[in-house]
This record gives sequence, structure tokens and C-alpha cells, in this order.
Amino acid sequence: MKKRIRRKVLRYAAVFEPDTEQGGYTVYIPALPGCISEGGTFEQALANIQEAASLYLEVMTERRERLAPSDDGVFIAPVQVTV
Repeated sequence: MKKRIRRKVLRYAAVFEPDTEQGGYTVYIPALPGCISEGGTFEQALANIQEAASLYLEVMTERRERLAPSDDGVFIAPVQVTV
């Protein structure tokens, strides 16, 4: 009988910063210190940070470290300010 592995889906806020010199995006997840990636397009950066976060959390699980809580409900939006 196969053992079922229970998986859960966690959501984290990711910050995408455009690279104005080379193009593409740098992206990081504040709740996962050091979890950073990049991509030539938004879609590539998104796929890369998803993979990086998955590997990050896999290592934390193997080390039996407590996973960072999910950022459910967090919303990040640009704000215009006139000076």
C-alpha cells in the first residue's frame, strides 16, 4: 500500500522589481529570507520564484524547521505620491 503524502498550498507575497538596465525582473519573498530569483519576463520570474520557494521550503522541512506562515490576505499595491 502506498503511503499518501499530504501536501499543503502556502501563499507568500512576492516582490517583483523591474531591472531597468538589463530588462526582466528580480523577485524575492520577504517572508522567506534569502529566497530570491530573476527572469527575463514577468512569467519567467514568477516560475523561477515559485521553484525557488518550493526548494527553500523543502530544505526547511528536511531540517524540521518551522515553516514561515502563509501570507494569506496580504496585498501589495503601488501607491502614487505627489511631492
